[in-house]
Amino acid sequence: QVQLRETGGGLVQTGDSLRLSCEVPEGIEFGGNAMAWFRQAPGKDRELVGSISWDGDNTYYSGSVKGRFTISRDNAKKTAYLQMNSLKPEDTAVYYCASEGPLVGQWYEYDHLGQGTQVTVSS
Repeated sequence: QVQLRETGGGLVQTGDSLRLSCEVPEGIEFGGNAMAWFRQAPGKDRELVGSISWDGDNTYYSGSVKGRFTISRDNAKKTAYLQMNSLKPEDTAVYYCASEGPLVGQWYEYDHLGQGTQVTVSS
C-alpha cells in the first residue's frame, strides 16, 4: 500500500524548532484535498495537531499548538509542512501526516496516513 512519507523528526531541546515534511507519492492525489498532521504520545490517543485546505486558504490548529506551529503546503511539490517553533517536552510524540480527509476530523477519516516520524523534546 502506498503511504505518505514524513521526514524531519529528531531530538531537540525545549524552545527549539523543527520542520516536518510530508511527501505525497505518485498514485495519491494531492491537489483538491485537505492535508492534516496528527501526533500520538505514549499512552495517549492520536490527536489532530492541525490541517490545511487544498488551496491553503483555511487552516486549523489545536489549542495546544496554536501560535507555535504552522502548516503549509506546496501543491507543485506535492508536499505539506509542519513548522514547529518553541517546542515543549509535551510536544514529544510520533507525528503523522494524513491526506484525503476533512479539514477537521479523526485520523481514521483520512484515506492515507504516513508511518510517522518521532519528535522528542528534552527539558
